[in-house]
Amino acid sequence: MFDGQITFIYVADLERSHDFYRATLGLSLVLDQGRCRVYRAATAAYIGICDTRPPVASSSLILTLVTDDVDGVHTRLVDAGAPIDVAPRSNPEFGIYQLFTRDPDGYVVEVQRFDDPSWASSDESI
Repeated sequence: MFDGQITFIYVADLERSHDFYRATLGLSLVLDQGRCRVYRAATAAYIGICDTRPPVASSSLILTLVTDDVDGVHTRLVDAGAPIDVAPRSNPEFGIYQLFTRDPDGYVVEVQRFDDPSWASSDESI
């Protein structure tokens, strides 16, 4: 088993992206390496942003943040002027409540709540 996870993305403007992940989404900055910054998304899950190579926004990448307060995050995103691609909605197929936005470089950010209480089960036989 691993101790944590970091998803790194490459951005065009480090300060603009810092404002989005730190101020708009409210993630804690845990490490500033100058050209890369790492934010805590959950206890042992992190998002890293770097300006070390050209950004490659991809519709195949989705950064998903899990919270019970999807509507509260929606309000914070709207107040900050962030684009809302899909307003909060129930997704019965996956048993989740979700919204979709985009960061300043066009990466898709999903905010979701699992309605199925077994989603974080430690049963490794699943």
